[in-house]
Amino acid sequence: MLNLNLDYIDETFDERGVISSVKLHCPDNYNFAFDVVDRIAAHDGDKTAMMWANDKGEERCFTFADIKRYSDKAANYFLSLGIKKGDRVMLILKRHYQFWYALLGLHKIGAIAIPATNLLTAKDILYRFNLAGVSAILCTNEGDIFEHAEAAATKYSDGVVKIMARGTAGSDIKPGWNDFDAGVDAASDSLERYNTSKNDLILLYFTSGTTGQPKMVVHDETYSLGHIVTAKYWQNVCPDGLHLTFSETGWAKAVWGKIYGQWLMEAGIFVYDFDKFTPVDLLPLFEKYKITTFCAPPTVFRFLIKEDLTKFDLSSLKYVAIAGEALNPEVYNQFLAATGIKLMEGFGQTETTCVVMNPKGTTPKPGSMGKPNPQYDVDIVDENGNSVGPGTVGEIVIRTDKGKPIGLFCGYYRDEELTKSVWHDGLYHTGDTAWRDEDGFFWYVGRIDDIIKSSGYRIGPFEIESVLMEHPAVLECAITGVPDPVRGQVVKATIVLTSGYEGTEELRKELQNYVKKQTAPYKYPRVIDFVSELPKTISGKIKRVDIRKETM
Repeated sequence: MLNLNLDYIDETFDERGVISSVKLHCPDNYNFAFDVVDRIAAHDGDKTAMMWANDKGEERCFTFADIKRYSDKAANYFLSLGIKKGDRVMLILKRHYQFWYALLGLHKIGAIAIPATNLLTAKDILYRFNLAGVSAILCTNEGDIFEHAEAAATKYSDGVVKIMARGTAGSDIKPGWNDFDAGVDAASDSLERYNTSKNDLILLYFTSGTTGQPKMVVHDETYSLGHIVTAKYWQNVCPDGLHLTFSETGWAKAVWGKIYGQWLMEAGIFVYDFDKFTPVDLLPLFEKYKITTFCAPPTVFRFLIKEDLTKFDLSSLKYVAIAGEALNPEVYNQFLAATGIKLMEGFGQTETTCVVMNPKGTTPKPGSMGKPNPQYDVDIVDENGNSVGPGTVGEIVIRTDKGKPIGLFCGYYRDEELTKSVWHDGLYHTGDTAWRDEDGFFWYVGRIDDIIKSSGYRIGPFEIESVLMEHPAVLECAITGVPDPVRGQVVKATIVLTSGYEGTEELRKELQNYVKKQTAPYKYPRVIDFVSELPKTISGKIKRVDIRKETM
């Protein structure tokens, strides 16, 4: 084992052995693909880098030597198509193993990867083509992804190199499209190191905001190093273990948990390639593949705790992290009761790595985000940028007056004005609000735009949602404010019921009284709507703005 993460991190610990300070440093010519993957391949090439399996029963194991060879081939193939340093290349590859060596191949030649979800329509893809100036697209030949990509490419005036993966032995590659798998197989596996810099842009994500059009978040080479802490001290991955992060490759969560920090820790990753999530299909995989660490959003755990977990052997699982949205204490408590494993919550954004977390060696407070990741200078401030004391709600910010910390984004691509709107006066403004308790734990309140102002009170939606989630009738819910001539706004709950319950007036009153008893009475939902589903972004975040529009 190289312990190569120690080449990039200086760290200290408190008397409990918990991480207390972090300093990350990055060589000027650093390149994750060359300096991490290829180094491991040279030292321990037979070590498992990725175990891939799909819902059809197929599986494939890749060593670090395999990943190096395929990424070299991918780099040469991209070069043969005229793709060069600085070009923007969209990747729509679901959870297919091609994503990993395609991404690394682009890193090796200095191109900018744009991972994207397979849920995009032709309109979505064309929007991204035009805004980012996309040079090429590599997409899978599964589902209707190709049709949407082809329709977008036809309308894109600048022209785009079209590449298709997962064709059937090349027989169904569409006219005008290049065959990625055949091209990579035929490409040379000899690649000289390119002249790259730590300041080279490598990743561009379109954020799935709950309001407005997606923004283009751009990261440079240093970003991957920011995830050392993510993997080492939040997810607690082990070099001899196998880590599963539950995310499609189109989301930033994939690089949080499926490549950078995990491979910097020399750990293997497990990839489950599926179309529709079913808990009973996922749960047996922990025993079959001896998965040791796991990370998923609360939505997944809400489904898992509905199963009889005693029917599944989860003995290999040693550590579980959770992020993606605020964690309801009820989910934490039920999972702990069923498995004996604590859910270690973390918070971050597409613009960052893990910013607030419950690091290994600590005991979480259910419902709390944890404490600031010591690689950042994190604070909670008021509207004027001044720090607020314990118990006071404010905005979570990262201080940047001493420079941009490794892990923070470079800005919004091609939009200096938008960047300055969230990053000014030495502060990066997350747009998320929280309060800090006397022990330094952060407690999430909500997005700034989601705060409800009623009769002089400021009400965060998450607290009320957490209370409602404790009631057995509630499967999912969203809290918003609706206009009121007397109070300004009143609290509204939009609820998806658990199977077997009906949205009667009696249940509505029962839920209102339940909230009154569990939290301050002024917070109870005066309006309750029962719906079959909640409006969500393509990344699964609840679109409260759409719910608010329905009542305006």
